[in-house]
Amino acid sequence: MSSLNDSNDIYTPNYESSSGIAGNLRPFSSPYLNFDPGYIPQTQPEFIFLDGASKQRGRFELAFGQIGGSCMLGATLGGASGFYNGLKATTLAGQTGKLRRTQLLNHVMKKGSATANTFGSVAVIYSAFGVFLSWTRGTDDDLNTVVAATATGLLYKSTAGLRRCGLGGAIGFGVSTLYALWNNRDKLADLRQFNPA
Repeated sequence: MSSLNDSNDIYTPNYESSSGIAGNLRPFSSPYLNFDPGYIPQTQPEFIFLDGASKQRGRFELAFGQIGGSCMLGATLGGASGFYNGLKATTLAGQTGKLRRTQLLNHVMKKGSATANTFGSVAVIYSAFGVFLSWTRGTDDDLNTVVAATATGLLYKSTAGLRRCGLGGAIGFGVSTLYALWNNRDKLADLRQFNPA
């Protein structure tokens, strides 16, 4: 039976070993664990991915956050607009007390839900186009973003006539192009400094 002070004991620090992490020091092995904690990487990934999978979330995973965020943004903006309109309307009508509070709540809820519905519908259409394009083309790039936003504007305003349909598509194209340019600002800065001579 070996003693606890044996040099082959894994629980005692071996300062003569040169295979450690910090120079010639061996990291301490815990007697409560069956492995050396020095083998665990210090930085862990934020998400768990399958082996060989892409290290970023795809369009389908991002769609849920985009739709929910759009609904919340629409409810916030619509609620603020409804509160402002309600204040104006109740002041002009000379309403006070419980009647005014009820009218303010009605304005906030009506405008907030309508705007949240609009923003959510646009986000669902945009996400559907984005997912379809990324699955069809097999890649997720800025072209998918621009095409999905343009198609979303065209489809959302398609029942309002040809002129408004074109205006919706132009707005989608313009906003997505600005986003794509802002997203690639580092590449554009490198391109401006390119000197072929």
